[in-house]
Amino acid sequence: MKQKVFVSFIALMLAITGILPESAQAATVLKSGSANGDVWDVQYRLKVLGYYQQPLDGKYGRETIRAVQRFQQDYGLPGDGITGAQTWKALRKYTLNREEMDILAKTIYSEGRGEPYIGQVAIGAVVMNRIQSSEFPNTIRGVVFQPRAFTAVDDGQFWLTPNATAYRAAEEAVRGWDPSGEALFYYNPRTATNAWIRTRPAIKTIGNHIFTM
Repeated sequence: MKQKVFVSFIALMLAITGILPESAQAATVLKSGSANGDVWDVQYRLKVLGYYQQPLDGKYGRETIRAVQRFQQDYGLPGDGITGAQTWKALRKYTLNREEMDILAKTIYSEGRGEPYIGQVAIGAVVMNRIQSSEFPNTIRGVVFQPRAFTAVDDGQFWLTPNATAYRAAEEAVRGWDPSGEALFYYNPRTATNAWIRTRPAIKTIGNHIFTM
């Protein structure tokens, strides 16, 4: 009995600290009148996508319901305005919360600073494409910190402070602009040492990067 209680306590602490994947955390059902931290999360995600235009207030009122309904309709979900398990799953697959946007901006900045703006958006799009692909983890943490996935993570440049341009590129990538042509990989042909990446079918070249499938 004590062992079961201890295991449950550990699982709870992991969920609170965000170590467990989002799919392992229970989704809070949000509807009219809800007011908690998850409402802030939903509002932020919808605001980045352009569905929610009001200030974030953490209250699940009329404007939030309408924004959720528009998102649901665009992504093939029942348009009831309630954020339940299906809507949470779609939000987490196609949007990012504030902390995750920081991760995306850091990835873009560390991997693509000095690249043309369209190339920076393309890097962000590759990350989003991986999240949505069954071949990769389904969270941005899982994608970015997958072993040897990004050079900037391996050499520590990921932890540099991103600039405003990187955040703007991150927002555009999350909103669906994909200059990469649905690429899942990219590399710099002048510096890449991985022979495998050079065998991938090339889609296009943007700046110093070749984007591939």
